[in-house]
Amino acid sequence: MSYRQNFVVEPGSRVDLTAIDPASKAKHARKGDAAAEMGRDIEKLESLQYLLYAGRKHALLIILQGLDASGKDGTIKHVFSGVDPQGARVHAFKEPTPAELAHDFLWRIHAQTPALGDIVIFNRSHYEDVLIVRVHDMVPKDVWSKRYDLINDFERSLVDANTTILKFFLHMSPQEQLKRFKARLDDPKRQWKISEADYAERAYFSQYTKAYEEVLERTSTPHAPWFIIPSDHKWFRNLAVSKIVVETLDSLGMALPRTTVDLHEIRRKYHDAKHEKLS
Repeated sequence: MSYRQNFVVEPGSRVDLTAIDPASKAKHARKGDAAAEMGRDIEKLESLQYLLYAGRKHALLIILQGLDASGKDGTIKHVFSGVDPQGARVHAFKEPTPAELAHDFLWRIHAQTPALGDIVIFNRSHYEDVLIVRVHDMVPKDVWSKRYDLINDFERSLVDANTTILKFFLHMSPQEQLKRFKARLDDPKRQWKISEADYAERAYFSQYTKAYEEVLERTSTPHAPWFIIPSDHKWFRNLAVSKIVVETLDSLGMALPRTTVDLHEIRRKYHDAKHEKLS
């Protein structure tokens, strides 16, 4: 089973999120069936990241989008638990600052994209500028509707510079969202994450669904595809994302770079009998 093929939004296709089961588990019957597989993926991702960092020929940008409580934080915590923070970071985009608002909407995004050798994970992203601004009428339609093409061009420029882009929409049912809100409300360690605004936003669930459908239809491209990840089951969400990330990095055919120094000379100078005796 190729997770990339199963969950990708084919460019140009129509998207009806109401027809996609957010509780799907594919071939896995329960969490225990996937635990060992997830462990292997984490180990594989660790080795692939090492090749990425050492080679400095590719970069990886991962974009996580989804409604509140869909699991963006949890996905980052579990899928990327084994990566070396020296070559990976997370950036969460909040409400724009006055300085950011004084520039075009992609200005603050470009500054956070990964350098060659690095992995960067966006917890929310430039897609908020065609989602929340649309749902809440923050800017006119003739403004946000032009942004799809601008986003596609922006992502194309990143890919042309050897950045691989993976975009994940964490697809969750309204019933599961309410269940997770309740769990936060009842857990003293997570109560800080809940607010009345979270519940108020539920009134716009269908509007967000429509907005996401248009995003998925208009910005899933061959160079920067979207993947719709069933996310009612957290363990399956994590497994599916890890599989796609590993499959994608593996397909780059990365290898350790050749050494640029004279190893024989270094051994002769620093590891001959005289030197080792002194040390």
